[in-house]
Amino acid sequence: MRRLMAGRLASEAVDRGEGEFNEFRRRLAGLRESPVAIETAKANEQHYEVPAAFFQHVLGPHLKYSCCQYDDTTRSLGDAEEAMLRLTSARAELADGQRILELGCGWGSLTLWMAAHYPGSQITAVSNSASQRQFILGQARERGLANVEVITADANVFATDQRFDRVVSVEMFEHMRNYATLMERIAGWLEPGGKLFVHIFCHRSLMYPFTVDGDEDWMARYFFTGGLMPAESTLLYFQEHLTLEDQWRVSGTHYARTANDWLANQDRERDRVMVVLTEAYGPKEAALWFQRWRMFFMAVAELFGYAGGTEWLVAHYRFSR
Repeated sequence: MRRLMAGRLASEAVDRGEGEFNEFRRRLAGLRESPVAIETAKANEQHYEVPAAFFQHVLGPHLKYSCCQYDDTTRSLGDAEEAMLRLTSARAELADGQRILELGCGWGSLTLWMAAHYPGSQITAVSNSASQRQFILGQARERGLANVEVITADANVFATDQRFDRVVSVEMFEHMRNYATLMERIAGWLEPGGKLFVHIFCHRSLMYPFTVDGDEDWMARYFFTGGLMPAESTLLYFQEHLTLEDQWRVSGTHYARTANDWLANQDRERDRVMVVLTEAYGPKEAALWFQRWRMFFMAVAELFGYAGGTEWLVAHYRFSR
């Protein structure tokens, strides 16, 4: 895995001067000509239509399927989930009474957390997965949360007449391509003075698509078809309708620890996980997919832990209308 990462850096680094930046500009131009998202059905198949029971065994108690936050006081994955949820709330400047739209809500970790902590707010969550919608609404009913609406929609066609005080998105923009169109749409969904918070994983300087060019591209083939690795600066080139207020960097080591915790949970819950995977993929494919998920979590840990978390990392941005 480390050899593959070193190879990626070598193949992308045309040079450290004009060549690298010109390639970056070419790819930025390509994003503006792309659909808002590609391969959305494949993304569902690879991640978001996998049974919730799998993630209940592997993720933490909040089912946060994204980078968590660790420090010296962290005692569990649940602590790390809670820390990042609180950090997200603070950096998004959330407050009770706001109308909040979450784009790409996953299994509802942030949606349900916001609904519980801001009972006077109305939370609207958007996912491309019908099973995620059913799961989140079921959790909301169990917890007595009446301020949650979940919409199933493809990011290419989602539209709403509602207006929001905040739009938040955690690890969804990596599945998008045309940020110019996306940011324009989001600006139209925000009230004047409204704000967008984005959490993405990224590389510190390189931007590249996940493509299937050979046998070594198994992550793109099985887990991230149509995905994009943005550069930390990518979103800064799409400020025609929203203006950057603040930006933060989260070391890749936090994601490495997150993925290692997921891996440990999968191994510890092996028997239960195999039951779920057998139901999802059939008895002939279950063991193969168990190993694929293990390799995926290992690859995430190695990627974000590379060079002490300084090459691939997580970035936070707050934009205002």
